Amino acid sequence: MIIGVPKEIKTDEFRVGMTPSGVMELIKAGHSVLIEQGAGLGSGFEDSLYVNAGGVMLESAEDVYAGADMILKVKEPIEVEYARLREGQILFTYLHLAADKRLTEVLCAKKITAFAYETLRVGRRLPLLEPMSEIAGRMATLFGAVHLGRYFGGSGRLLGGAVGVERNRVLVLGAGVAGKSAADAAAGLGAEVVMMDINTERLTYLRDVMAPNVTMLYSTHDSILECIKTADLIIGTVLLPGAKAPKLITHDMLSLMKKGSVLVDVSIDQGGCFETSHTTTHSHPTYEVDGIVHYCVANMPGMYPRTSTVALTNATLPYAIKIASTPLPALLKDELYVCALNTYDGDVTNEAVADAHAMPYKGIML
Repeated sequence: MIIGVPKEIKTDEFRVGMTPSGVMELIKAGHSVLIEQGAGLGSGFEDSLYVNAGGVMLESAEDVYAGADMILKVKEPIEVEYARLREGQILFTYLHLAADKRLTEVLCAKKITAFAYETLRVGRRLPLLEPMSEIAGRMATLFGAVHLGRYFGGSGRLLGGAVGVERNRVLVLGAGVAGKSAADAAAGLGAEVVMMDINTERLTYLRDVMAPNVTMLYSTHDSILECIKTADLIIGTVLLPGAKAPKLITHDMLSLMKKGSVLVDVSIDQGGCFETSHTTTHSHPTYEVDGIVHYCVANMPGMYPRTSTVALTNATLPYAIKIASTPLPALLKDELYVCALNTYDGDVTNEAVADAHAMPYKGIML
């Protein structure tokens, strides 16, 4: 199969869909790889490294899309890329279609076989989401702490406090990979941390492995209402695979919070878990609503593209090889890849995405 790796062009995105070593592995598996010139530069990979690995360097994204049977990316295609998609192509990337009806319609119209990193399941795990969730969780605490600074519009509280000064409070909504990483980082900085989730089994496990300054609470509307009153930093990491994130903090609830506190919405790719969230960029990461600082960058790991690219492609490479090496009818008899499939032959094949946009859903028969 001919695999294409175009340059990411979403604002402030410097990751790349495959490393030179990954290209070498794809070629060893019998495939050809087309690379857009400069695709890896943001992650520190020179064009020559791809050529030395056996990739074919092309000058334009149009050439990559035109020549490839399968496109490997990091982020979902943006509007300028829609016309480049070729009917019947395979697309393997983060899609987050529940937050993007227009892209969903385009993928259906072009009969794209679209596999989403974020819905590929192995048991209860989402292995292609986990590496970026870990990075985004750590970043949520670090950048939340920075934006508590008065210079950035925050309350002027140092997250871990100081000798003779009370420790500040962090509320983490969601106890998955991102939530645990955020809580670990906050606890390490000396904050008082509360983690909330509705999975009591997960909360029990985390109670036994987390630092003593992390408290586990079952998530209800009332418990969230109480905790936001004293929180200095609130990090939202809730995830319903493929679906829009639930709105756990409404606009009205902001009035209960301390002025200058910070909301970090890690769930913004899936529409955000705060009612007042809207997508921001690394260049302009925050805005204020009713005295509350909002940080809602949709591609947080893109801030650290070298680490993020290597971590992501280490996870995606085996699945990319499998998709490229297996006839599609056989691949769609494997439940793992059916879970990852979001659109196929003009239909939405992920029920959560279909529900989000009130579009018809067509399941794949195994």
